[in-house]
Amino acid sequence: MDWSWERIPSEFLVTNVRLCRQGVLGRRRGFLHVRKGRLEALGVGAPTLEGIPVLDAGGLVCAPGLVDLHAHFREPGFEEKETIATGSRAAAAGGFTAVVTMPDTDPTIDNSGMVRYLIDRGREAGLCRIYPTGAISPGRKGEAMTEFGDMVAAGAVGFTDESHPVTNGNLLGNALKYAAMLGVPIITHPEDQSISGRGVMHGGYWATRLGLPGMSRAAEDAALFRDIELARAAKGHLHVAHVSTKGAVGIIRRAKDEGIHVTAAATPHHFSLDHARCRDYSPLFKTNPPLRETDDLNAIAEGLADGTIDAIATDHAPHTATEKEYQFDQAPFGVIGLETALAVGITWLVRSGLLDLGQLIACLSERPARALNLPVGKLEEGAEADFVLIDPDRTWTVASGSFQSRSANSPYLGETLTGKVTATFLRGRLTWRDEADSESR
Repeated sequence: MDWSWERIPSEFLVTNVRLCRQGVLGRRRGFLHVRKGRLEALGVGAPTLEGIPVLDAGGLVCAPGLVDLHAHFREPGFEEKETIATGSRAAAAGGFTAVVTMPDTDPTIDNSGMVRYLIDRGREAGLCRIYPTGAISPGRKGEAMTEFGDMVAAGAVGFTDESHPVTNGNLLGNALKYAAMLGVPIITHPEDQSISGRGVMHGGYWATRLGLPGMSRAAEDAALFRDIELARAAKGHLHVAHVSTKGAVGIIRRAKDEGIHVTAAATPHHFSLDHARCRDYSPLFKTNPPLRETDDLNAIAEGLADGTIDAIATDHAPHTATEKEYQFDQAPFGVIGLETALAVGITWLVRSGLLDLGQLIACLSERPARALNLPVGKLEEGAEADFVLIDPDRTWTVASGSFQSRSANSPYLGETLTGKVTATFLRGRLTWRDEADSESR
């Protein structure tokens, strides 16, 4: 790419790109005309506009800024793991221009003041759009409802108690009704903890062989069935986070066929890694929900392909190196994913032929934005200029020292992946540039 500018001007052309719009990757080279943070025009060819600087992208793919529906930025309370600033930097490096953050901080995001705090901190960082979710219950204790209306007015885009599933069905049913009145979803972490118990990995062959307590698929499937039935009764919008089982994919598919307002997301690690990765007791592969079996991975990939699962979301969950050096059963659940999500999708889904590149990009941009009704994820005239330039053929090896995140607990360390974000733009402003790419061109 021609990076001859010292700084990005307020008006410029990006030429020699393959535009990806609405899940379709264009065959012919095209252009973007950016003016004052918006897309003035885009299309096929290379227009000549006198006096406007031109950035020649050298045939890279130009896609909408990616949208992550599920990330933990840890601030406030756990800044040693991640902050809004470092999480935003990781997002930009991964091509994400919009991130939905979870409320499991300390203090919990359970009031309008905390929602505004996150949005303000995101604006200060200036690297991606922050869309906070609020807690369903104060302190995520599952005892009463928070003030949904105040938090939505402050900018909350949904409600979840995240890894503390709401066991009180009446509370969850009322939350679905109230959220529906406000036009936002309830986001569920489907887990019946009376079934999963003290499990630390998938309940199957490897848990038995390693002598570790397992987490049955039934814990996810049973909880999801209940939550969907509550959504049916409440006529509310249920968004299912991090789907991990074949059974859950089937339950969601049937619910959609029956007209229930349910959307869903799956993580890259749940369609690419199975429970055999835990065989060396490495906590880098400890997640909740856990890595499952090949049948589950295949079902998730099929669900993404046919639209049963609306989106790919990272569940970016940073932890310190010390925490992830504990014994497997003592280490915290969670892996980071913002900086590898696109490449994992290309490596496991596109190169295998399960999805084409346009479909994958839609799963990471337009489809997640549509699932939560966010005003982002599109390349169209008049829209704000949030876009990403991608080299889909570049290979690279994941290394712990390469992350922009404050943490490095990635399950892909040492893996060679295909596909790399070259540059990310937010409102027409450059937020990430891959220096290695500029040196190689």
